[in-house]
Amino acid sequence: MSELFWAYLVAITLLTVTPGVDTLLVMRNTGRGGLRDGCLTSVGICSGLFIHAGLSALGISVLLVETAWAFSALKWAGACYLVWLGIGSLRAAFRRGGAAQTLAPAAIHGRVSSSVSLREGLLSNVLNPKTALFYMALLPQFIDPSGDAFRQSLILAGVHFLLAMLWQCGLAWAVVRFRGLGVSGRMKRLLNGVTGGFFVAMGGKLASSG
Repeated sequence: MSELFWAYLVAITLLTVTPGVDTLLVMRNTGRGGLRDGCLTSVGICSGLFIHAGLSALGISVLLVETAWAFSALKWAGACYLVWLGIGSLRAAFRRGGAAQTLAPAAIHGRVSSSVSLREGLLSNVLNPKTALFYMALLPQFIDPSGDAFRQSLILAGVHFLLAMLWQCGLAWAVVRFRGLGVSGRMKRLLNGVTGGFFVAMGGKLASSG
């Protein structure tokens, strides 16, 4: 089990530091509402890992993948959510308002509700079928069949939670430091445009994937 754990640690670390939707969402929300917003988004994202781990241990992920309509529904829900996030960023990119303009429409007065950040992070993770597939394929490889599969899955998800929180909150801190150097309103709009375009493209790719 010791060897299995270290192999899992290496695999999950590589997964965590690989740039993706979660990484970009944390960076976008940090630019929107500061370190607090970015870290709360990370908490939401990482909390979703326990849901995937629990579903994987209970076998629901397998059922979801083998049931075409259920998997398609999850895929479309995730795609629509990514497109919705992207449109929000694109609207902010084309909105005039100078340097005080935030990176998303939710931050109207420079302060975003904790529930907004948590919800965006959680939905981004839970509605991602690729995460469900990854947990379904990966976790069983590192679980002792003679032990409690559900408990082991949650422990492994807890390890992933800690690593992802450290990494994503570190990225949020870096974004805050970068923003503190002074970023023009034009540059913020450009970042909004790039972020929004990425989310919309990812949503479209997810929807069109087989």
